[in-house]
Amino acid sequence: EGVIMKGPEYLSVFDGETGAIKANAKYIPARHPEKENPSPQEMSEIWSDGYGNRSERYLACVAYLDGEHPSIVMCRGYYSRTVLAAWNYQDGRLVHLWTFDSDDIAHPEHFAYRGMGNHNLSVGDVDGDGYDEIIYGNMAVDHDGKGLYSTGIGHADAMHLGDLDPQRPGLEVFNTQEPVGAYGMNFRQAGSGEIYWNVPTDSVAVSYERKQQGPGRAVAFDIDERYPGAECWVRGGGISGLYTCKGEKIAERAPRSCNFAIYWDGDLLRELLDGTRIQKYHWQESDLEMLFMAEGCRSNNGSKSTPSISADIYGDWREEVVFPTRDNKELRVYTTTIPTDYRLPSLMYDPIYRLGIVWQNVAYNIPPHLSVDLVSKFRK
Repeated sequence: EGVIMKGPEYLSVFDGETGAIKANAKYIPARHPEKENPSPQEMSEIWSDGYGNRSERYLACVAYLDGEHPSIVMCRGYYSRTVLAAWNYQDGRLVHLWTFDSDDIAHPEHFAYRGMGNHNLSVGDVDGDGYDEIIYGNMAVDHDGKGLYSTGIGHADAMHLGDLDPQRPGLEVFNTQEPVGAYGMNFRQAGSGEIYWNVPTDSVAVSYERKQQGPGRAVAFDIDERYPGAECWVRGGGISGLYTCKGEKIAERAPRSCNFAIYWDGDLLRELLDGTRIQKYHWQESDLEMLFMAEGCRSNNGSKSTPSISADIYGDWREEVVFPTRDNKELRVYTTTIPTDYRLPSLMYDPIYRLGIVWQNVAYNIPPHLSVDLVSKFRK
């Protein structure tokens, strides 16, 4: 059933051409500190359940922890116990750098980081020290494996890291809160965890929903040229409307699409990518215009409707999108044919964006973002 509860666990490096194993190390953390084949009760004592829903939740990313070289960060758990382990691959072997464990009894201050993770993560130098940090949902881990902060908000499904508000210094995070509460959607300073603004879950509306949870989806993209920075909206939790990066509600109705985004047409705003459709948001009518449909293709991950990957592959700053065909015989790469008046370097030169392409297909896919706001950059 896809949940492995017994046996040895390894972190391996494979040759990309041949599949040969180039390096092996025991996976950190092990499912149990002492046993390869723990009982459900023993697993529950470590991970808060004995059937693998918490222990078998994995995330991964690449981060420049020393500011110059890429390191591997492997992660396990985010509903309760949360562990991140950093590695370097050098001289043909895996070298362990550090481990952050929310349940480390030697560091009781780590307990505040339990259950703060998302189904996704992001990477960037959020505190301006020249080294990458890991944004792990509603918490962050510093480049040296120490806890940077925990917001205490809890688990969430979707988040976004980037220069979402160009009028504030540094980077920002837009996130949600799965438990019904005051922070259904929230916007924070990425380096300190300070909450700039939040919108609570509508508990009355949620009481009529099947799951009775906060928002299951959330996006933050610049789609309205009247307001600097990203516009923010969610789906679920009884929260409606379109918000600016300042928390101002500017439309009662948010775009129907609440999924991916893509630079597709010629302006500096982002278009909306949902399933195999690319649409343009027109703020005048609060409506969407169809720009492109990938005929004969399908999206991935069921109702999440994500692409195989979306990235600036060709290097002209607009993004390409890759889909499988419906018969699963081809992977098709689509690129825009719309001209633009703007000349920019490839988005892959932006460090947050490039690392976002690495983690894009981890767990619940979310789109990559930039460390700069393009519209504000060209208005200066």
